Amino acid sequence: QVRLVESGGGLVQAGGSLRVSCAVSGLTFRTYTMGWFRQAPGKVREFVAVISGSGGSTYYEDSVKGRFTISRDNAKNTVYLQMNSLKPEDTAVYYCAAGLSSSGVLYTTEPRYNYWGQGTQVTVSS
Repeated sequence: QVRLVESGGGLVQAGGSLRVSCAVSGLTFRTYTMGWFRQAPGKVREFVAVISGSGGSTYYEDSVKGRFTISRDNAKNTVYLQMNSLKPEDTAVYYCAAGLSSSGVLYTTEPRYNYWGQGTQVTVSS
């Protein structure tokens, strides 16, 4: 059974930092591209960041470039999202997702992802 479990969300003041994690089990982790998405209240879920199976390639949504960093530890089957200089508009439920990719392609759209976590709430106060 595949499981993706996010953790590390919480309440932080604007300008602060937070790291969310996603522990994965039940699949061959290194063969999966891992992505982070978020959904703010009343909005559709949107892409945030993605990392290749090897960890050698990453891509970010424009509004988080330079502030967020995605990384992974294939020995621990875990992907991370380090969020710095947080803004109130970053408030959302953050989801991790796993997409099978034998070629290391980076996916930015939801249909490319096979498995999803349950989400973790990140709230940034002004």
